[in-house]
Amino acid sequence: MLYEKKAYPFHKVCGEYVSNEVLPFLESLQVDIASLRPARIQQFSLSSPAGQTLTTPLDLGGFGISRYALDAYLAQMARAAGVTVIEKTQVQEVVFAEDKFMLQLANGARAEADLVLGSYGKRSHLDRKLNRAFFSQSSPYIGVKYHVKTDMARDLIALHNFKDGYAGISAIEADKFCFCYLTTRANLKAAGSIPAMEKQVLSQNPFLRKIFNEAEFLWPQPEVINEISFAPKTCVENHVLLCGDAAGMITPLCGNGMAMAIHSAKILTDEIRRYINNSYTRTELEMAYAQKWQQLFSRRLWLGRTVQKLFGRPFLTEMVLTTLKQVPAGVRFLMKQTHGNSF
Repeated sequence: MLYEKKAYPFHKVCGEYVSNEVLPFLESLQVDIASLRPARIQQFSLSSPAGQTLTTPLDLGGFGISRYALDAYLAQMARAAGVTVIEKTQVQEVVFAEDKFMLQLANGARAEADLVLGSYGKRSHLDRKLNRAFFSQSSPYIGVKYHVKTDMARDLIALHNFKDGYAGISAIEADKFCFCYLTTRANLKAAGSIPAMEKQVLSQNPFLRKIFNEAEFLWPQPEVINEISFAPKTCVENHVLLCGDAAGMITPLCGNGMAMAIHSAKILTDEIRRYINNSYTRTELEMAYAQKWQQLFSRRLWLGRTVQKLFGRPFLTEMVLTTLKQVPAGVRFLMKQTHGNSF
């Protein structure tokens, strides 16, 4: 049973680029990504606030698809496979007692479950209910997302830096582009509004200025999310099994959040199968999943946080980009360290 507080389809703040490392797994589930007509992305470009650029091929490549299209498609596949999908229903609280879970729903109803998986994203009121450590720590980051139409190459994902932030743009389906950026509340507070911040801060980068001046913005207002935390998390809390961004979020500049989320669901599913087949106790299930999650993702998350510190500060960004242009293999090496192999 899947509980979703919204109703499919809907937009989410997300870069909407997916590494090709996920394709074998999706194909094993008979997920026909090609039917959604995604953009095929093979090139990467990085710019500094002053407009200095570096471009390199993506070894593995990826595809661009909106969450609006992908999530609705996957939900329909789940229904066809026998999953009960309950929309417009928020889970308010999850309580574990006597080897069972009790879910309190926003509509006043309750539900009982043997296993509960939390795949609710970056931040939720459930994190507070579960007393997760990161939830009590304030984060300075905000995320803003648009869909636009522009004349940029459709096989390119571009990352444009500005003071205290960076923006990514890449093609998705239907001749559209996802344009999404991460910055700080301090930038927003100093400017007074999102449009003012985009004009005063982001547009100092000439590539971003071109987007804001020439692109066709398809929404009247952007999607916005606050308190984005890159602090370490745990993937099991009070016996709730967490995956995707709920278990740990890699910095967006690494471009691998969606692939990591899909991979975490894959390894969790494998361990749950063993539990259902009586090969594991609940404790063994939780320990095996936590161990595999750490082995696969903890180093990538640490490296993402480390690399992010090199960007967003104009002088340092210019220096790093100048250095990387002298050693182009360095960019590809960093990308390889934040991505995995096909699974």
